[in-house]
Amino acid sequence: MSVLEEFKSRNFTLYAQWGGVVSIILLVILGAITFLGNIPFSILGWIFAFVLVFVEIPLCIKFCPTSPRFDSFVSSFENSYLRAGLYLVMAIVMFLANTINTGLLNLPAVILLLTSFCYLIAAVKQQSHASSKLLGGGGVDNVV
Repeated sequence: MSVLEEFKSRNFTLYAQWGGVVSIILLVILGAITFLGNIPFSILGWIFAFVLVFVEIPLCIKFCPTSPRFDSFVSSFENSYLRAGLYLVMAIVMFLANTINTGLLNLPAVILLLTSFCYLIAAVKQQSHASSKLLGGGGVDNVV
């Protein structure tokens, strides 16, 4: 199944996974751009991006050596409700960055919030978790 067919599947966990990947990219890039103006939230953005890489990209958990404690932490977010909560907390923290210094960190906060909503919709619709084949997951073939 191709990536285009995965998007046509109307599985909100796939949409949320791609929203997570976009937010990882934005957190890293915009955290670097705003580093001197907002040091604590730039560092928090990088930490969030690091965690999200392992939560959203199954290929990384297979190839990167991590501790069993970190693996159990990441595996605890297999539930869509918990992922929605994780993204919501991250979005709130990034929105708080604007209380110190208004800047570009609004964009990843909005994407994190939209991703949280996608996971929440998937949880309410009771959709099984699917991960894009492009990112090392099983795709929707195993779910449907």
